[in-house]
Amino acid sequence: MERILEIIGELRKAGPELLRVEAPVPQTYAAVDPDHLRVELTRGAAAGLVVVHTKAGVVRLDVELGEGAQFDLTEIFLGETFAEVALKQEGRSCCRVTTVELSSANASYRIDLNGAGAENTLNGVFLATEKDHCVVRLHTAHNVPDCTSASCVKGVADDEAVGEFSGLVYVARDAQRTDARQQSRNVLLSERAHIETMPQLEIYADDVKCSHGATVGQMDSDAILYMRQRGLSEAQARALQIEGFVGDIVRRCGVEPLGEALMSLAAEKLER
Repeated sequence: MERILEIIGELRKAGPELLRVEAPVPQTYAAVDPDHLRVELTRGAAAGLVVVHTKAGVVRLDVELGEGAQFDLTEIFLGETFAEVALKQEGRSCCRVTTVELSSANASYRIDLNGAGAENTLNGVFLATEKDHCVVRLHTAHNVPDCTSASCVKGVADDEAVGEFSGLVYVARDAQRTDARQQSRNVLLSERAHIETMPQLEIYADDVKCSHGATVGQMDSDAILYMRQRGLSEAQARALQIEGFVGDIVRRCGVEPLGEALMSLAAEKLER
């Protein structure tokens, strides 16, 4: 955790209650344990924000993106935080979200695409061990035509941990030419662990491209055998496979050193 906070300390600090951005040249801001933070990007503005949750509590994050705004949000859960995030996007805005849960946490995302050409991408991962309970909820509303959304949430559960993913893509009656994709992929590392996944589509338009899928399975035994034949122990092979599975999401965060620090923290948790 110390390395993550050190990296965060080198970024611009967001205001305690409001971050308003008007500049088109992106800057990355940071917030640690905010209670309620409002983010506003005006027309054509660009910014990144890293939010780190280290303690138990209830948090609210409201984001409004103006026409053509570009926003990268990375949320990191290191404490038992309940976080509600509301994202509202106007036309041609683009929002990329990366969410990482390395402890018991509950993250809820409500995304409203309110302007034609708006795009949203959400990539998330939770790593639950011992008696952790990790939850990711996602509601993406296509309220107007010609918007795009894509989400991929991965989960790993070991010991007696529990993971949950609930995702809904809503397409309004007039939201023609919607392109929406939702995926949930999960790995169980013990017989006592449990992951529940519920991707859903609610579609009222007829000219759309929408898909969703979910998998819950064990580790790839063939891949583990392959690695063991090349000199790795079973523990090393399992760790490498999980690190690859998790790293695909973690390294997508907008700050490169932060991605590597998160991977180190995830590896330490797996070793414990």
